[in-house]
Amino acid sequence: MADVIRMFSFEEERDEAARDDAEAKLREAMRIAEALLFAATEPMEEGEIARRLAEGTDVGAVMTRLREDYAQRGVNLVRVGRKWLFRTAADLGWILSRQRSDEKKLSRAALETLAIVAYHQPVTRHEIEDIRGVAISKGTLDVLLETGWVRLRGRRRAPGRPITYGTTEQFLLHFGLEQIGDLPGLEELKGAGLFDGRLPQGFGVPQPSDALELREDEDPLEADAQELDLRDPQEEAAHEEAEREPDLD
Repeated sequence: MADVIRMFSFEEERDEAARDDAEAKLREAMRIAEALLFAATEPMEEGEIARRLAEGTDVGAVMTRLREDYAQRGVNLVRVGRKWLFRTAADLGWILSRQRSDEKKLSRAALETLAIVAYHQPVTRHEIEDIRGVAISKGTLDVLLETGWVRLRGRRRAPGRPITYGTTEQFLLHFGLEQIGDLPGLEELKGAGLFDGRLPQGFGVPQPSDALELREDEDPLEADAQELDLRDPQEEAAHEEAEREPDLD
C-alpha cells in the first residue's frame, strides 16, 4: 500500500513539474513576443512572431495570454487581420488625440462609397453606383485610395473588364477592427446615419470578406496589364471617374 501511495505521489509531482515547465516556457515566449512587438515599427505578422519563438511553441496561445495580460492596461494588444500590435486603450484615446487644422472629413458620398466597398468587396464602380442609386463624382474613389483604406483588387471578368475594389489593412487599423467580419450590421449603419432613405427595397448587408485571394470572376491587374499593354490601373481608375457625371447629392 505504501508503494502505491508513493507511486501516485511521484506521478503527481511529475505532472506538476511538467505543468510548471510548460508555464515557464509560455511565459518566456510571451516575453519574447512582447519585446518583438514593442521594438516593431509596424504591426507584425503572427507567422513572423512564431519564427522568433522556440520550435513547437503554440503562438496562438502565447498571443492570447499576452492579450489578456494587457487587457486592463493603458496599452492593449490587438489583432488586426493577420497582424498584432500595441495600441492605446480605446477609453484613453481622447487623452492623446490632437486637433489638426488640415484634417479633412470624408464627404457623405465618400463614406457611403467606403461602406459599400467594405461590405460588397470585390465591387466595381458600376456596382457601387447601382447600390447608391447615384453616380460617383470625380475624385470620390481617388480620395479613398489616397487614404489607404481602399485598394485596387483586380478586374471583373465581364464586358469592359472593370476594376474591382476592396478594403485594406489600414482600413481595419483606422476603424479598430480585428477582421472585416467585425463590421456593424445594417441596423447599426442606419443608426449612424448611413443610407437612411436610400436603401433599395429588400436590401441586405452581405457577409463581408476582404480575402487577398482573387475570386473566380476576377483577373489579376498585373497579368492584365502585361497581356493587354494597358495603362497603370490606378490611372485608368481615375480616368474612369473623369468620364462620369458628378454626384447628385
